[in-house]
Amino acid sequence: MRISTRFFAAASIAALSLFAGSAMAEGEKLIIGTEGAYPPFNNLESDGTLVGFDIDIAKALCDEMKVTCEFVTQDWDGIIPALQAKKFDAIIASMSITPERKEKVDFSDKYYNTGPAIAVPKDSPITDVAGLKGKTLGAQSSTTHANFAEKAFADSELKLYPTTDEYKLDLEGGRIDAAIDDVVVLSEWVKSDAGACCKILTALTPDIEIHGPGAGIAVRKGETALADKFSAAIKAIRANGKYKEINDKYFDFDVYGD
Repeated sequence: MRISTRFFAAASIAALSLFAGSAMAEGEKLIIGTEGAYPPFNNLESDGTLVGFDIDIAKALCDEMKVTCEFVTQDWDGIIPALQAKKFDAIIASMSITPERKEKVDFSDKYYNTGPAIAVPKDSPITDVAGLKGKTLGAQSSTTHANFAEKAFADSELKLYPTTDEYKLDLEGGRIDAAIDDVVVLSEWVKSDAGACCKILTALTPDIEIHGPGAGIAVRKGETALADKFSAAIKAIRANGKYKEINDKYFDFDVYGD
């Protein structure tokens, strides 16, 4: 997601395997919407290339389904409305499957599941979550992590940001005391030069009512056949080793979860 700016990147994907029972014609094109600003899951490089776990998984699923996929980046806050407006056919952007979102879109099965965490500056006096009382906690707006923070940290001041880049800058600059996001996103950031300011305070136990069972692929309401095709493709790449190959490129654990 980039505020007031949208980027477009296309990737033609050759079909490598059969998708039994698919009603889609071989070589049919699907437009995939993603955010492009959520590393290591999806990120738009300076040269316009989309990279990340979401992107590689999407390509593998399209290969499995024998379709050609084109990627479009979209601001996070507008990604579901853009899907509903038929700007793309599916969202593959680390979108958690939640009851609230299921009122607006249909989902495939999950393709990964990770929990939230809290990051603080390395010199922070905060030593545990109890220390967040009265402190300013940053989160990306319109996310499960923001919803979780409202519930779990009601004694903190919650500051919402359109992008992850913005809360990271404020955390580094001391304008907020802590930030909440996916544990993988925060862990990768604090290990990088850009996140050298900060550390993980703690990982948190997900709230199933807020975080849902994991991240899924969203399609327009009623397009359950397409969601089912994605679900079958997820199972196929889990079985044939392609998922593990992609997983191991990014993580030293099975991001699929339980």
